[in-house]
Amino acid sequence: MTTSLRSPTDATDKPVIWTVSVSRLADLFRDITLEFDHLATIEPIALGFDEAARHIRERMATERCDVVIAAGSNAAYLKGRVSVPVVAAKASGFDVMQALTRARRVSDKIAVITYQEMPQLAEFAATFGLSIAQRTYTTDEDARASISELKAAGVKVIVGAGLITDLAEEAGLTAVFMYSAASIRQAFEDALEMARLTQLEASRRQKAQVPETLRARRGLADLRGESAAMERLRQSVVLYARSPATVLIQGETGSGKELVAQAIHREAPRSLGANRPFVAVNCGAIAESLLESELFGHEEGAFTGARRGGHAGLFEAANKGTLFLDEIGEMPLALQTRLLRVLEEREVMRVGGTRPVPIDVRVISATHCDLEARVREGRFRADLFYRLAVLRLSLPPLRERTGDIVGLAEWSLKNALASLGTRPHPNLRAELNACAPLLEHYRWPGNVRELRNLMERLALFLAAEPLQALTPSFLLSIAPELARAEAPASGPITVSPALDHETAAEVLARFGGQREAAARYLGISRTTLWRRLRDGT
Repeated sequence: MTTSLRSPTDATDKPVIWTVSVSRLADLFRDITLEFDHLATIEPIALGFDEAARHIRERMATERCDVVIAAGSNAAYLKGRVSVPVVAAKASGFDVMQALTRARRVSDKIAVITYQEMPQLAEFAATFGLSIAQRTYTTDEDARASISELKAAGVKVIVGAGLITDLAEEAGLTAVFMYSAASIRQAFEDALEMARLTQLEASRRQKAQVPETLRARRGLADLRGESAAMERLRQSVVLYARSPATVLIQGETGSGKELVAQAIHREAPRSLGANRPFVAVNCGAIAESLLESELFGHEEGAFTGARRGGHAGLFEAANKGTLFLDEIGEMPLALQTRLLRVLEEREVMRVGGTRPVPIDVRVISATHCDLEARVREGRFRADLFYRLAVLRLSLPPLRERTGDIVGLAEWSLKNALASLGTRPHPNLRAELNACAPLLEHYRWPGNVRELRNLMERLALFLAAEPLQALTPSFLLSIAPELARAEAPASGPITVSPALDHETAAEVLARFGGQREAAARYLGISRTTLWRRLRDGT
């Protein structure tokens, strides 16, 4: 009962609860909220499914929420897409009995549509001699199809949650809402208990802070983009975060592999709000002779130059947290054998040591190369590959999600301008939209990193010329590589021999008649460009 719960003495300690509903359930949430508003800060979110998930993720980047309450398919959808705990409001058996009783007064042709099957419903119908059709649904389309089918079969009354009752009434059928105030009240009590446990865990975390240098700074909200590919990626991050299994992230240079690794770490229950260590090492950037010591540590005197007193390796530094092994494909074969042993035995032996050190580390690795091909070539151990790739993620290159490019450019440019103390133009998005053909036609061999770097370059010029509009010609003058649509998918951008021999008129045509942009691209003055146009060279 709610009377057993004590109101916090400090308002800042009150749990923060968000309720999510777009149906008539919202009215019931609102009524019950009045009973609990002295115990928690409760806010309704009148969105559903993808819109609700996106809204929650964006706000969680800067705001606190302890628990979300939703019901039915909405609750199931959110559980796999947001990191905050989701309490699902459930109709009790008594709710269903009452709803069926009300439905029976209307007609004996009744159907119950729920997100999950209710096995006890058939037994109940048989006991009381009722003829009840039961259907389940996953999406709105499923629900609409079921209602159309049942209506055609002569069903007159539909029992279900808010979405179902709304759709049933749209179809001209009688609808009976199955949730009661008691069931919603129970969901609020469950949410308060979950929030209390979350706060206790947060209190324990404060007593065991990790150094700032060992924290993951990025999370789910930093995986920006509204494309279907990015939504699938975010869903995978939330799902994989629940498991302690190893993850192999594959993607081109600059596609955000470490960003994804940090998001998995931060979303995982074991990371406890990023208060457990996240340690990253680039296996291709450290000499083989040093990598072994860096990973596994060494004892005093293990080799010439070894630290006095020995040195704990990165596995020990990442204990109870995550070790991110970037460019794992570059790891020498000899170290691959040691790494496999560490993963299998869950303990590490320092170089020159005799005593194993037990560790509890989640390993996330990443590569830009085809690791399976390296296995076939004998350059990477097959047993290590399968041990590292229990869970796999393939990051989409930027050129395959062109719809995200303008939004990413705007976000990066605003951040770059802010770092220079410059405000963006009020019509910045419109200006970038005008540049969209240039941005979207380019292949972005460096992916999001290249886009971000370009925006930093552009910000420098815009900050120096505050009145300069961001036009396609100005963008091309800063980044002439955008005109080279034939740039390869990977590797450095090179100018083809054909471009070296283009006439000034051909270059001017490619730049849409913008003489200043064409001149900058050719590395000549506008006067020289005019002369070459006149001479046809």
